[in-house]
Amino acid sequence: MTILKSPLMRILPDGAAASIRSSLTRTGSFALVGLIAFVVDVGVYNLLRLTLLDDKPIGAKVISVVVATVVAWMGNRLLTFRDARTRPLLQEAGLFAAANLLGLGASALCLVVSHYVLGFTSALADNISGNVIGLALGTVVRYVAYRHVVFRPSSTTRPTPAVAQPPSIEGDASSASNATGTSPHNPSLLPSKVSA
Repeated sequence: MTILKSPLMRILPDGAAASIRSSLTRTGSFALVGLIAFVVDVGVYNLLRLTLLDDKPIGAKVISVVVATVVAWMGNRLLTFRDARTRPLLQEAGLFAAANLLGLGASALCLVVSHYVLGFTSALADNISGNVIGLALGTVVRYVAYRHVVFRPSSTTRPTPAVAQPPSIEGDASSASNATGTSPHNPSLLPSKVSA
């Protein structure tokens, strides 16, 4: 049984259940795209290190990160946030790059604090702070930035909520009056209470 078809989802109001389903689907898609980008990063890096850039690890890493970032952008653009693409292509790409720099900064900050402030200088400590805690924090920062900045629908294209109209009494409610000469839409025209 999946969580999307669990008994809990059946007892929730339709709107809440749909919102949870949408969030879970988006989060799963984001994780899948991230995993693919990670594999591309590691694969391109190692391919370059074994062939063209065998003595240039930094250059290989820069190229692999750029390729993985493009893969992540396309995957998130076409899959995870496909229903929220309203920005011009170059603006979206620039915001995506900025969001990735924020994620990198969050990840690097964990390593700086652990290594230089707290004094945990072993390779294990650096890996835990940079590749576990930093990776998790950077992922959260990127997801929030993608969801609320990069792929957020612009304010001019957001759908406006429908305004419910009161039911008409006889014919067209906006121009008709009922038998007492009052309008169902204007409370000031309602008859006043008569006391006995």
